[in-house]
Amino acid sequence: SSFALQSLYLHCLLHWFALYLPCVLCCFTYLSFYMTYLYSCTLYFIISALCIGVGSFSDPNDLPGLAHFLEHMVFMGSEKYPSENGFDAFLKKHGGSDNASTDCERTIFQFDVQRKRFKEALDRWAQFFICPLMIEDAIDREVEAVDSEYQLAKPSDSHRKEMLFGSLAKPNHPMSKFCWGNAQTLKTEPKEKNINVYKRLREFWKRYYSAHYMTLAVQSKESLDTLEEWVREIFSQVPNNGKPKPDFSDQLSPFETPAFNKLYRMVPVRKVHALTITWALPPQEKHYRVKPLHYIAWLIGHEGTGSILSMLRRKCWALALFGGNSETGFDQNTTYSIFSISITLTDEGFQNFYEVAHLVFQYLKMLQTLGPQQRIYEEIQKIEANEFHYQEQTDPIEYVEDICENMQLFPKEDFLTGDQLMFEFKPEVISVALKLLTPEKANLLLLSPEHEGQCPLREKWFGTQYSVEDIQQHWRELWAGDFDLNPSLHLPAENKFIATDFTLKTSDCPDTEYPVRIMNNDRGCLWYKKDNKFKIPKAYVRFHLISPVIQKSPKNLVLFDLFVNILVHNLAEPAYEADVAQLEYKLVAGEHGLVIKVKGFNHKLPLLFNLIVDYLADFSAAPDVFSMFAEQLKKTYFNILIKPEKLGKDVRLLILEHSRWSTIQKYQAVLDGLSVDELMEFVSSFKSELYAEGLVQGNFTSTESMGFLQYVTDKLQFKKLSVEVPVLFRVVELPQKHHLCKVKSLNKGDANSEVTVYYQSGPKNLREHTLMELLVMHMEEPCFDFLRTKETLGYHVYPTCRNTSGVLGFSVTVETQATKFNTELVETKIEEFLVSFGEKMNSLSDEAFKTQVTALVKLKGCEDTHLGEEVDRNWTEVVTQQFVFDRLSREIDALKLMTKAELVNWFMGHRGEGNRKLSVHVQEEEEGSKMSLYGEVSKLTFLPASTLLASVTTITDIQAFTSTLNLYPYHKILK
Repeated sequence: SSFALQSLYLHCLLHWFALYLPCVLCCFTYLSFYMTYLYSCTLYFIISALCIGVGSFSDPNDLPGLAHFLEHMVFMGSEKYPSENGFDAFLKKHGGSDNASTDCERTIFQFDVQRKRFKEALDRWAQFFICPLMIEDAIDREVEAVDSEYQLAKPSDSHRKEMLFGSLAKPNHPMSKFCWGNAQTLKTEPKEKNINVYKRLREFWKRYYSAHYMTLAVQSKESLDTLEEWVREIFSQVPNNGKPKPDFSDQLSPFETPAFNKLYRMVPVRKVHALTITWALPPQEKHYRVKPLHYIAWLIGHEGTGSILSMLRRKCWALALFGGNSETGFDQNTTYSIFSISITLTDEGFQNFYEVAHLVFQYLKMLQTLGPQQRIYEEIQKIEANEFHYQEQTDPIEYVEDICENMQLFPKEDFLTGDQLMFEFKPEVISVALKLLTPEKANLLLLSPEHEGQCPLREKWFGTQYSVEDIQQHWRELWAGDFDLNPSLHLPAENKFIATDFTLKTSDCPDTEYPVRIMNNDRGCLWYKKDNKFKIPKAYVRFHLISPVIQKSPKNLVLFDLFVNILVHNLAEPAYEADVAQLEYKLVAGEHGLVIKVKGFNHKLPLLFNLIVDYLADFSAAPDVFSMFAEQLKKTYFNILIKPEKLGKDVRLLILEHSRWSTIQKYQAVLDGLSVDELMEFVSSFKSELYAEGLVQGNFTSTESMGFLQYVTDKLQFKKLSVEVPVLFRVVELPQKHHLCKVKSLNKGDANSEVTVYYQSGPKNLREHTLMELLVMHMEEPCFDFLRTKETLGYHVYPTCRNTSGVLGFSVTVETQATKFNTELVETKIEEFLVSFGEKMNSLSDEAFKTQVTALVKLKGCEDTHLGEEVDRNWTEVVTQQFVFDRLSREIDALKLMTKAELVNWFMGHRGEGNRKLSVHVQEEEEGSKMSLYGEVSKLTFLPASTLLASVTTITDIQAFTSTLNLYPYHKILK
């Protein structure tokens, strides 16, 4: 049986079809198929995703993490295609990629590849569900990859919160399981208990990877008949064991325990104060047509006048508030639905967290008293229907993944819309959910560094320090009674930013393929392109306000960050209605200027843009708001520096880019203290002298677009720049020998380390940049196979093409754990890989070279799937002042003329004598040395290299090292 859907989702008047085929393909298989026929980048590329209705809830009690481990193992070869890394190698060769993820009750696999290789790729991929090899000697190696993934997750406060919360579930509920898996649960303990992990993996695959649990989504430009034929032919071999699907729906109310309605204090990894109030409700998935939690979350998370956050901001108690249900398996499954409200608190808010919770409960009581409001429901409905009707195509991979998961959740008529639209207002359904959101059913979780030393308990798997206590009697008694409502809290007024005019405008100038400059004077310029491709009533407006004062000192950079943060704070309430009406805005403290981005329905977009410029022109900072953000900035810089990958980048760029100020220097500047007067003096200086560079694309005429630059110059009244401001840095020329900079991680007790080996090429042109991209593309799969699959050095291993202010280079990075490998050993393994890769390059066949060139040409020739992609690419040219809008077509031309000898010589040239090589190691802090969880991050600690790298020159003073080096001239890649 089959049926066809024609979707309202369509834009550009393009045909879009879907075919749903729940059918008995043969006596072995019952599988749900879904295929889309869509005009997009899939002219060259196809995407497929498969969802299995099983996840970590089905883990056996004696093997925690087995579902996640199996998701890794099935990729390691099949009976038909036995090569362990064969599928990845095939995809990389043809410009594709793959991924998988395990949730509580679902596991999703996906891949994309060149269209002409689709059938073969689909067959290779399907074998993982038909006859995976899962060879025994790969088990120990892949356990290390799972363990590295777990180690990388350990420093994440969100994962720590989830694990702590899961531990509050009833003991036999699957939520209390350790879903990640690690070396302890999948290797050490099974050996001690004589558990045969290989045998159990096969049993788990046989029991749960069954066709009738699976849904499949395929997106391609092939005809539907062809797609159906291929899918039937290939997937008919997927076994069907006919057994009932795992069902946990009888295990309701997992958090109805005495331990739940308490106050939990937790010590976070980052420096942050946060209060999370959580309720565990009956499963809400069946109410997807009403979406009661979405309605409640929309009101709770509102930031306009009368909202919770508006009041908290006025008291300087909170910086942000998020409410609702994330719809991940942790938040929503067949046993419960979470409703949580997370509030990022200031220092003062932390001291008054009970008052903060009381305000939340007062707002909820107001909602319960007033009951569900049809006006508000219909406003949300209208906003979301507008967005759905005129939506741009999302990331194709994400879209196909969503569809195959929706097929597990909704009836066929709602596959496309079930997770997006609000279909019907049923006040009784909303009221039932609302009535459950009471103080006596809530769990309070309070995060703060202040809790250090006061939390004697440890969560088993992530080692999170926490404590538990009864809610204070005063508040418990108050909340149990009929407490008063706060008169300042009220429902939001009608939204004036909702678009009603969706007319596509007629061009008032000739159409162009690329943006053209339509205004140009000594105070700014404007680039413009009318959209006649995607034909949607939306637009993108972006401005870069370039200033000479930002990069003068670390103190100025901090004042600039403060300025932008307070400006965003000042705008939060007046601009929030625009935000919920799908008009998005973002203010970014760029390295050389303030970036203003707005996008959405063009009808009301000028209102939002002008509002932002008005607040910029009339900037003010109240003393309490200034203090709040100055304190917050210390935490922000600290939280950046404790991440090994961020610290590694900071160190690398501090060495390479002349006159760059590091995050550590910014942290030192904010610790030294700042005043409101200094901020206002900086802002005055910033606004006095600017160059405004803008880009407008979408559904605006050129005349309307000019109004944006005109408004900026009229309102801000700035002078022209007295000196030209470069929008890039000068880069040092590295010496022709190997240098190593090894620093101590600033996150105490974090086992994660990072090694990056960087080779500098120098200022090159567009051809060499394309050559470097081709090299890295050749390198990706062998790098993964050597460093992760075989050497098991870490979960994240990757080569990267580096463009540092126009100076080219490439690098190889490994994120590892110091508990397993020291960084010098990892570096020697990277060197071994590069030697083996050099041998591989020397024996590269003409066919393999041409295949990779074709793959990169097709990637670059891929049509934009939505207007935002085109705008992002054009904006990069504007913000870097390169203006090579046809860069992709030039790179394609260069690729077509490239030879194999050029590529091989290019790589060997970087590896020969006189190469410019820089290694950056971030090594974990030794746990034994810690007095506090929170280390000192205001200075770098340089470490000596071990004897493994005895011949390498170490850098122990970056300024002394770089001061002796030559500087390359400013360089842009223009031709």
